[in-house]
Amino acid sequence: MPKIPDVSPALRLIGWPAAVPPEWEEALAARPQANVARIIEQHRSGYVAAIAPETSFKVESPPQWMRPRFPNHERAAVGDWVLLDGDKILSILPRRSSIKRGAAGEHYHQQVIAANIDTVFVVVGLDDDFNPRRIERYLFLVGGGGAQPVVVLTKADAGDAQAALDALKNLDVPVFAVNAKDAGSVAMLDRYLGAGRSVVLVGSSGAGKSTLTNTLLGETKMKTGAVRERDSRGRHTTTHRALLALPSGACLIDTPGMRELKPTGEEELAEGGFADIEELATQCKFRDCTHRSEPGCAVRAAIERGALDEARLHNYFKLRDELAGAANKLAQRLAEQKAEASSKRRKR
Repeated sequence: MPKIPDVSPALRLIGWPAAVPPEWEEALAARPQANVARIIEQHRSGYVAAIAPETSFKVESPPQWMRPRFPNHERAAVGDWVLLDGDKILSILPRRSSIKRGAAGEHYHQQVIAANIDTVFVVVGLDDDFNPRRIERYLFLVGGGGAQPVVVLTKADAGDAQAALDALKNLDVPVFAVNAKDAGSVAMLDRYLGAGRSVVLVGSSGAGKSTLTNTLLGETKMKTGAVRERDSRGRHTTTHRALLALPSGACLIDTPGMRELKPTGEEELAEGGFADIEELATQCKFRDCTHRSEPGCAVRAAIERGALDEARLHNYFKLRDELAGAANKLAQRLAEQKAEASSKRRKR
């Protein structure tokens, strides 16, 4: 096997892992003359890559990425590691993890929010932004992507933090209530921000993502704005995804607020925060139980004894139906791609 090129120690400061995955070693060995960089910004006009915290530059996409029918999720995203020839992207190293959603529109597309991340901070404000059902939707999208989800409740100084924590007690993920403006308060998140770790922030506009980012950075680098009084919604002060190096040696990816959270069809309900309901369903008397009125339904019994919130069950039903619809679209898309590839081979 060809010698694997040396990787600059500076890459560790922007998230290069101490233990390199075998598939990365193979990709590096296959292109020994290529340089390694990480995508730190994604704009409509292109990308910015970095080889160190303070060394970044614009890079060009491969020609095939410009084709209208090229899958969006196969293009680079913030957090991706790429191999470069000068300022031209040659390829993307296989993703260790990612967070994706179904893109808006009638046609099936996947959109990668961030790649090669260790933790996802689901940031929710303790004002009118607080909605347990929406938090469940975020966890549903994050689950199975390879990163650990953590719910971060901001504005703890302005809301009823304990009531919110009680409302989320059945979630099988860590939940923290913080004042995003207070460095002492957000210090409880330090366990996820060690050297070489990568964290992405997701949440609605006005939830406090940029405020939290500035506090973790120790400086005001991200623009913040006020929220509307009637619904606690904010404007998009963050207009593009960007990866920032923290003083701790971790990397933080801030993202614009997301209004649509559509499944891709690849999610798993059990991995997406509904493992408790999936487990209860295995205890139902009938295998095809709909959990609505059948006798011997373990799910309904859990609701009756107060162990399961009925609103949570309704959200489970809703997301299950959306997942089924997205899975059908994904299957159709894959069948179309297979047919196109077969047609091209015949023409040759």
